[in-house]
Amino acid sequence: MAKIFVGSRLRRLRREQKQSQAEMAKAVGVSTAYINLLENNQRSLSVKVLTSIADAYGVDWRDLIQDDGDRLLADLRMAVQDPLFDEVSPDLQELRAAVDHAPVLTENFLRLYDSHSTVIERIMRAGGDQLSDGALAESPEAVVHDFFKSHANHFPVLDEQAEALREREPCDPNDVYFWLKTRFRSKHKIDVVTVPIDDMDRSLRIYDEVEGKIELSEALDFPNRTFQLAHMLALIEYRDTLDELSDGIDVANQTGRVRCRVELANYFAAAFLMPYTRFRATAESLAYDINRLCKTFDVSFEQVCHRLTTLQRQGDRGIPFFFIRVDRAGNVTKRFTASSISIAEYGGACPVWDLHAAFSNPGTIIPQFVELPDGKRFFTISRTADRPAYSRDSQARRQAVSLGCEMSHAEGLGYAQSFNVADELLYAKIGINCRICPRQSCSQRAHNPLAFELSVDPSRRGDTRLES
Repeated sequence: MAKIFVGSRLRRLRREQKQSQAEMAKAVGVSTAYINLLENNQRSLSVKVLTSIADAYGVDWRDLIQDDGDRLLADLRMAVQDPLFDEVSPDLQELRAAVDHAPVLTENFLRLYDSHSTVIERIMRAGGDQLSDGALAESPEAVVHDFFKSHANHFPVLDEQAEALREREPCDPNDVYFWLKTRFRSKHKIDVVTVPIDDMDRSLRIYDEVEGKIELSEALDFPNRTFQLAHMLALIEYRDTLDELSDGIDVANQTGRVRCRVELANYFAAAFLMPYTRFRATAESLAYDINRLCKTFDVSFEQVCHRLTTLQRQGDRGIPFFFIRVDRAGNVTKRFTASSISIAEYGGACPVWDLHAAFSNPGTIIPQFVELPDGKRFFTISRTADRPAYSRDSQARRQAVSLGCEMSHAEGLGYAQSFNVADELLYAKIGINCRICPRQSCSQRAHNPLAFELSVDPSRRGDTRLES
């Protein structure tokens, strides 16, 4: 008779019975050490012990000796040939060891791989373009978010260079635009011109290096024209710094790398228009009144919100804010954070959050106290932000932005000072995303959560069709 090794199947049977090795040994009539050797395939199974196991547990002896190893090994060898595993493909010996000593883990891995393959196939059928070598490619937006988050949304070298430039050639905030135009002309022989909307082909800014010309669309208001010139100043005069920072991005996605470079130029522009030391001190003295900061630095509401998330200089920190911008459909179009909160990447942000209510109250700052499922509490303010309008068709391009911080910092914000923060009814119960939110009995529930099934009772109708 050929030797029979049943280690993994014996271990699974014992665990199904919720027994220790000693308890199984007693039930079968052998020593604990022998059970241990059988489970580790260091002893083959005799006919006598096979019969004893079958009798003790009421199982068919054929099920115990049935060998699925060849099937698992074949499936596993096929799975690891996927280009996804090119760099770390295990050899045959490792695969055999996985099948022999961890068959349950192997089966779960194959089940997960099958699910992955199904998702890829569906995306390809739908004409998806987010694939790279058979795997889901990280979106450029995710690359930007992760890169900035890894730096706590703070780049000291850009702040220092921008602040030093403003100190060397100081001018009032409302004169910055004309100062930039003069600098481009005198130092770089680049003309800055404002161009009619119809001649810009729906672009807001075009830099023609050959012609030595920066064209700005009439659709831009004055603060945004200034911001675009400051952005170009970073790309032209501080190219080496941007290259050095973006070279540190460990991603294969070239689009993500380029997007990061653009966002770093935006960071410099904000740092130039709102120099760190003065801006942080002014923000604190005004209790972070965003409208006042807009007037003081001659910038937009959104630019101030974004800048506030970057004030993380060692020894001179501001409040660690997070920032999110969404469109009318709930798509997240920008997100940055210096706090511990996680921000949904692809929309579906919680409708209980007043970020969405801002569209019903354009131009009005809406304060709100919120609590996440893990008990963390935050204070947020939300308001609409208008986008440049090219024509009658583009008038509805309004978006909403929200700025928030943990409750431990809320006392420094004038927007929060008139509220009784001890009132438990003040805090709206929100989640990051409906599909991962564990809250039950939520009147705004739109999707089944991924982690568990909601209860359904045909005899009642709950707040939503998903919970009855």
